[in-house]
Amino acid sequence: MPKKRVLFLCVGNTCRSQMAEAIVNARMADQWEASSAGSRPGQSVNPLAVKALEEIGITHHGRPKPVDEFRGVPVDRVLILCDQDDDQCPVWLGKGLVEHNPYPDPANVTGTQTEKMTAYRSVRDRMLVEIPQLLAR
Repeated sequence: MPKKRVLFLCVGNTCRSQMAEAIVNARMADQWEASSAGSRPGQSVNPLAVKALEEIGITHHGRPKPVDEFRGVPVDRVLILCDQDDDQCPVWLGKGLVEHNPYPDPANVTGTQTEKMTAYRSVRDRMLVEIPQLLAR
């Protein structure tokens, strides 16, 4: 049976969507192939997102990608992960079931390194539970 494709969208494609892509490709690769993109992609994946993934045994070597890179690419599901309700959130005009499942941006957390990592772990841990549930529907 062919794998289904999911595309995770966020503004910068440096944290949340990268973590979601890595989680699905590491933990659900038998059923899903995940990609991610952003409406305004950053320069590189946030190192704290990579560290949060490494803590649970996931190595991720993604890169921020623009949404336009996926125009015309067939996907079954599109999950928009940004928590902003404004014009910065990506819009998907292609085919596929689109859902908005917001997560707070851990990159916005200030404070100590421990406080920042706590935010990344919180988002990661929610994704570990919620994303498989969303994709199972």
